[in-house]
Amino acid sequence: QVQFVESGGGLVQPGGSLRLSCAASRFTLDYFAVGWFRQAPGKEREGVASISINGDETRYVDAVKGRFTISRDNAKNTVYLQMDSLQPEDSGVYYCARTLGTRGPDGLTGIGYWGQGTQVTVSS
Repeated sequence: QVQFVESGGGLVQPGGSLRLSCAASRFTLDYFAVGWFRQAPGKEREGVASISINGDETRYVDAVKGRFTISRDNAKNTVYLQMDSLQPEDSGVYYCARTLGTRGPDGLTGIGYWGQGTQVTVSS
């Protein structure tokens, strides 16, 4: 089955760090821009960051700029999200999905397949 597989979530104290991984199952990520998205309880899913096919362009929502870093390793068919200085408002289920590049609304809109997500909880 073609899908994304997210991992790396967990419980962390405010100010802590986590590194999320997004692996592609049964397809190659090389041809796609990819984004990270999150959904907090009772809220709509929102785009957090995206990265271009070759990694030369990145995009971040204002709330995470300077704290989160998206990267990719096409040889490993994996996209990462390094999250530093985590705050309680960063809590939620994090997903990855394809995007149509990094610019404009398309840069933070997921299309196609979605994984099961990975839970991130920031709490003392």
